[in-house]
Amino acid sequence: MNKKNNYRWFVLGIGVLAQATFAMGFAGIPITGILMRESYNFSLHELGFVLGSMGLGVAASEIVWGIITDKLGDKTVLILGLWSSTLVFVVIALWFTPGNSNSGIKYLHLGAALAMAGACGGSINSSSGRTVMQWFDDSERGFAMSVRQTAIPVGGAIGTGLLPWLAYSYGFEVTFLALAVIGLTVGFAVLFFINSKQNEFKQEKTSTLTVSPLRSADVWKVVIAAGFLTVPQMAVLTFGGVYMRDVLDINLTLISIILIGVQIGGGILRIWSGYYTDRKKNRISLLKYYAVLSGIASFILCLMVNNTYSGVAFLVLTGLFGHAWHGLAYTEAAVKAGVERAGTALGMVGATVFFAYFLTPILVSSIAHGYGWGAVWAVVAILTFASLLCFVSFSKKKEPLTSIGDIDES
Repeated sequence: MNKKNNYRWFVLGIGVLAQATFAMGFAGIPITGILMRESYNFSLHELGFVLGSMGLGVAASEIVWGIITDKLGDKTVLILGLWSSTLVFVVIALWFTPGNSNSGIKYLHLGAALAMAGACGGSINSSSGRTVMQWFDDSERGFAMSVRQTAIPVGGAIGTGLLPWLAYSYGFEVTFLALAVIGLTVGFAVLFFINSKQNEFKQEKTSTLTVSPLRSADVWKVVIAAGFLTVPQMAVLTFGGVYMRDVLDINLTLISIILIGVQIGGGILRIWSGYYTDRKKNRISLLKYYAVLSGIASFILCLMVNNTYSGVAFLVLTGLFGHAWHGLAYTEAAVKAGVERAGTALGMVGATVFFAYFLTPILVSSIAHGYGWGAVWAVVAILTFASLLCFVSFSKKKEPLTSIGDIDES
C-alpha cells in the first residue's frame, strides 16, 4: 500500500507537468501582447480577440472532453490533448507568423488557429483533474487539486518569462515551435511513465448525486461562480502588461517580473487554500472571501489607476486573489458530482472559466478604448462581486461571517 501511496504523488506530478505545459501557452501568449500588437500590426480590439481565442477554444470543448475522459480514461485523453495541440502550434508557427506570411495576417485567422489549440489542449484540464479525484480521498483532494491547479500559474510564470523573450529575440515562429516541442515531450512522458490501469485505492462515494452534473443546480452554482471569478485573473494576465506599459510607463522587463510574481504568489495561495480547506471543510466560505478581496482590490485600483505605486500594488493584489480560488472551485464541483462523473463536472467548470478567459480581454479592450482604464477595473470589481450571488444558498448558518474558519461546510 505504501508503494501505491507514493505512486499517486508521482501521478499527480505528471498531471501537474501536463497542466503546466498547456498553461505556458494560454497564460504566456497573452504576455506577448505588447510585442504581438507591434509585430502583427493589430489594433487594441483585434489584439483582445486574439489573446482570448485560446480560451474560447477551451470553453467550447471542455464539457465534451470531460465526458470523453469519464469514458476513455485519463491517460488516453492527456496524450490526445498534448499531441493535438502540439500539431496546431506547429501549423501556427509555419503559416501564421509574420516571417512566414507574404501578406498581413488577419486577426481572425490567427484567432481561429489559437482557438483550435485551446480546443485540443483543453482536454488536459478535465483529464488531469479526474486523476486527482481517483487517486486521493476527500481528506487530501483539496490540497492535491490545488497543487494540480498551481500548475497553471507556475506554467504561466514560465511562459511569462520565456515566451516574450523568445518572441523578442527570435520571433513568433520560434515561440510557437517551442510550445510544440514541449507539448510533444510531455506527451511521451505521459505515455511511458503513467500506468493506465485503474488505481486500486478504495473509492468512497463522495456524493449522493444520482443525476448528471449537467442537471445539478449545486454543481452549476459553483460552475457559474468560477466564471465570474476568472475575470480579475484574466484581466491582469491579458491586459495588466498593456495597462502598466501605457498608463504607468513601466518597462517590459519589470512588467514580466511583476506578472511572474503574481502567478507564483497565486500558486502559493492555491496550495495553502487546498491544505486549509481539507481540514476546515469550508471551501465555499473561502471562495466567498477571495471574491470579496479580489473585488475590493480591483475597485481600489480603479480609484488609483494613474498612481504608479498604488496601481502596481492593487493590480498585484487583484491578480493574487484572482488566482487563489481555482483548486477550491474545481474540487467542490467534482466532489458534488462524485468520482464517477468528476470529468464531466470539471469540464463544466473549465467551460465557464475559459469562456470568461475569452470574453475578458475583449471586454477589457473595448472598455479601455472607450472609457479608460479606471472604468476597466471598476467593471472587473462588479463582475467579481457578482460571483457572491451564486453562493447565497450554500450558506448553512445565518449569522454573519467573523472569520474564515467560522463556517464549516462540506
